[in-house]
Amino acid sequence: MNVQALANSVEALEAEWIALGIYENETEPPQSVLGTSLGNLLSTLFQTKDLTGDLGSTSALYGVAGVAARSVLVFGLGRREQYSSGSAFSAGVAVSKRLATKGRGAVAVVLPEPGEDDALAASLVEGLVVGTRGVDIRKREASRHPFTTLHIVKPSLSTDLTSLSAAIDRGVVVGEAINLARDLANTPPAEKKPSVLASRARLLAMENGIGVELWDENRIKVERFGGLLGVASGSAEPPSFVVLEYQNGDQSPTLALVGKGVTFDSGGLSLKPSASMEDMKSDMTGAAVVLATMIAIARLKLRVNVRGYLALTENMTGGGAMKLGDVLTMRDGTTVEVMNTDAEGRLILADALSYAVERKPGVVIDLATLTGACLVALGPKIAGLFANDDALSDALLAACKRNGERAWRLPLDPDFKEALKSPVADLKNLGGKWGGAITAAKFLEHFVGETPWAHLDIAGPSWNDSATSLYDEGGTGCFVRTLVSFIASRAV
Repeated sequence: MNVQALANSVEALEAEWIALGIYENETEPPQSVLGTSLGNLLSTLFQTKDLTGDLGSTSALYGVAGVAARSVLVFGLGRREQYSSGSAFSAGVAVSKRLATKGRGAVAVVLPEPGEDDALAASLVEGLVVGTRGVDIRKREASRHPFTTLHIVKPSLSTDLTSLSAAIDRGVVVGEAINLARDLANTPPAEKKPSVLASRARLLAMENGIGVELWDENRIKVERFGGLLGVASGSAEPPSFVVLEYQNGDQSPTLALVGKGVTFDSGGLSLKPSASMEDMKSDMTGAAVVLATMIAIARLKLRVNVRGYLALTENMTGGGAMKLGDVLTMRDGTTVEVMNTDAEGRLILADALSYAVERKPGVVIDLATLTGACLVALGPKIAGLFANDDALSDALLAACKRNGERAWRLPLDPDFKEALKSPVADLKNLGGKWGGAITAAKFLEHFVGETPWAHLDIAGPSWNDSATSLYDEGGTGCFVRTLVSFIASRAV
């Protein structure tokens, strides 16, 4: 999709569609159309309450006098005082979901304010890109289509579009990265076996100048990844481990990103109910988000050093599956008694975190669809954030706020480790009845030592059970925006 910055008056725009944003409960039309025939029409529709400006709302106007474009889509921005990167992103999604249902030529989206902040413009573009991609990746006929040309319009006659063009370029890169993560999560499990997903990661890395290592099962055995091997033992498909390396930050400390990549989770011998398996093709979202983030920062050429680690496996019920009571030895030598084979994500992350920490990064962040308990605690839209470092936690929460993604810090008090004590091993992989998201995070904390570390339990926001005008059902690509923003803030 060709996305370009453009400075022009709204009425002179030549496009198949113009998309014009309005704020909620406003009585005057946007400044960009004030005093025009379109502005007068909007004023009338405000008075009759046929337009509200609610975030996600869209209304089509056809054959508007005095406007060169064939049609105008009026879309809601929510309350003016609450307009942010999060609402800009959501509004962009709503516009594309409405217009991309058919093949379109040129679409022109007018920025809400002539001097709009570049970060808001970038977020709007991210949403516009995401909204052109549906979940119907295996339908014979796609239900959504990228626009031939997308103009992001500065409603003035200014000729300096340098800053806006840079913001648009960032928005396109991040939007496409989100769609990559979404596509990977929505891909049927038979089509993304661990080795297949690893090969896809290697190809994408090579295309974007990222260093990459792909470990097969033999290498994983040599590296003593007992948790990853234990989880994979019930599957006919061998595990894979991917190491990604982007070095563009001179001598600055390396940031490590670790992603859980269970390409299908049956629960193992602690078998999930059928209904609970329906979205388990997305249990590799943590790995997908890490991969997508790495691709985005490489395309943006950020001046940072980042390593990514993808632990990839299925969790199945084959004859060799790990059993309750088995004891696994992790990469760092810790022994773990298996008390529930459906608590598998922490086992593969333990190995990956141990390996990441050995390479002495400045910071480690892991992402995982780890626990249903986190949904119980925070609901389906908010991630649980755990950290052993206050400054890191504050920086991640600030990045979430900048991008309109939601996370809430939960405690890691020492007494939670009591629930992980085993009589036969150093740890067990399941805590007690209460605080399941916390005890899972406490388990992971054991493997990072003193390295500044944060864990995002994204079990809720990684997947939507249904669709609205603001988002699709299926994989969300959550926290790609936050991670890119956080990493960019550390650039040298």
